[in-house]
Amino acid sequence: MRRAICLLALLVGGCSVGKYEYSKEAEKRVDMTVTGIPTVLGVGTLGTTIPLTPDYSLTAAHVAKFSLYRVKSYHPECDLAVVYHKNGNVAPPHFRNGLIGDKINLYGYSFISAMPVASSGTNLVNTGLKNDWNKVSCVVVASDAGVVKGMSGGAVYNASDDSIGGVIVGYSNRINDLKSGKLLYKDVSLYVPYARFKAWLDEAVKS
Repeated sequence: MRRAICLLALLVGGCSVGKYEYSKEAEKRVDMTVTGIPTVLGVGTLGTTIPLTPDYSLTAAHVAKFSLYRVKSYHPECDLAVVYHKNGNVAPPHFRNGLIGDKINLYGYSFISAMPVASSGTNLVNTGLKNDWNKVSCVVVASDAGVVKGMSGGAVYNASDDSIGGVIVGYSNRINDLKSGKLLYKDVSLYVPYARFKAWLDEAVKS
C-alpha cells in the first residue's frame, strides 16, 4: 500500500482506452441509466448501474448525481453511490476483493452506441486518484482492460470465480510515480476495489 500512495492516475479527455466489444453477457449483469440533461434529440449521457437487491443498485457517484434515480447513500471518500432502483427478484451478487495480477472482466454500457459492452484484462497496480468525486485516500486499481465512457458504475468481475471485485469509475492515459515523475503505465481503466467499500456497502443496503 505504501507504493500505491506514491502513484497517481492522471485523468484525461477522450472517449475510451483499450479494447472493448458488444456483449450479451453485459446486458445480463448490469443496467443502463441516462444521466445529464437530454438533448433536443432526446439523447443524454449514459452510465451503468449494478443491481444489488430488489430495491437498490450500486453505481459511480458521478453517475448517480445526474441520474434520474434517488440516491440512498454516497461513499464518503470514493466515487460510489447506492441508488434506489426496482430490480425485480434479483439474487444478491457475490463480492470478493481481487489481487494485483488477477484476470478481470469489465461490463457496462457504451455512451457511443448505448449498447452493452465488455472487456478483459489484468489488475496492474494500486494508484491514487483525486478528482471531484474521489479522494486520494480511496486508492483505486488500474487495469489494462478496455473501457469507454458510459461504463462508469459498471461491474468488474474476478475472472477466476465470477465474483464482483469492484466498480468502474474511469480511465487514464498515464500513471506516474509522484517522486520521480516517471511514466509507469499508459491507457488504463480505473476501478474502486471491493475492499474499499465493503463496510459502507453493507451499511448502505440495510433497510
